[in-house]
Amino acid sequence: METMRSKSESQSSMSPESLGRYLTILGVSRRDPSLKALSEIIQAHLFRIPFENISKLYYKKHWGLRGIPNLDAYLEGIERFQFGGTCYSNNYYLYQLLDQLGYEIRLCGADMSNPDVHLVSIVTLSRREYVVDVGYAAPFWVPMPRDLKTDYIISLGSERYVLKPQDKDGRSRMELHRDGNLEHGYLAKPQARQIREFEGPIADSFREDQTFMNALLVARFSPQSSLVIRNLTFTECQANSVTSRKLASLDDAARSICDRFAIPRAVVKEAVAELGTLRSTGG
Repeated sequence: METMRSKSESQSSMSPESLGRYLTILGVSRRDPSLKALSEIIQAHLFRIPFENISKLYYKKHWGLRGIPNLDAYLEGIERFQFGGTCYSNNYYLYQLLDQLGYEIRLCGADMSNPDVHLVSIVTLSRREYVVDVGYAAPFWVPMPRDLKTDYIISLGSERYVLKPQDKDGRSRMELHRDGNLEHGYLAKPQARQIREFEGPIADSFREDQTFMNALLVARFSPQSSLVIRNLTFTECQANSVTSRKLASLDDAARSICDRFAIPRAVVKEAVAELGTLRSTGG
């Protein structure tokens, strides 16, 4: 199996067969572009395709991967192992899907501590722009408007995600506040980009000193609930109820990931064995 995107692969190449396979995974039917249809796709993606770095660790070990898997490998990972991906794969392939479905969309870079270490999409519908992001391990289950006069806020448990009005350069800042403290964030830039422009940051993300080589994060969201395993902390939100508990060990974390995310335990154990000393994910 080819494990990486071919550098000659076009920005939005997706065969009719892959398109149908992707929609089947999501459990949605093809519809004309609309805000309602887009929201349905985003919610299905967040629920059926988790944010997780298990696949990143597993593919690096087995394939020597230093990039995102190609589309067939990405979809097979979801079907076979209940994988998802981190920001680059989840957001890039959703971008491709939406482009193929006829949405006016552009792929955009976002800066954190370094440039272009995150991806988002910006979709235009009825002359309004929306940020679409299924790669931040966050409950962004509807398109987030960019033409803001005041902060756009999403709350879940102790976390508040705040999308700020655009700055003078048209950039959109996302902030994550936890227990009232600013913990993390990114600055999304509105310029259209090509995925090949991110090859350097993507390759860097596989270095042994990088976050997702030394941290564990698996997350799934729906408008009614969330389930997050962040290193050795298990957090579940149901409506207005939040349950959080410490996990005893990485083996305990592997068991919880298998039980709650259905990723095979042998695969999880192989992946977490590759982790260095656990450190904060920054979020």
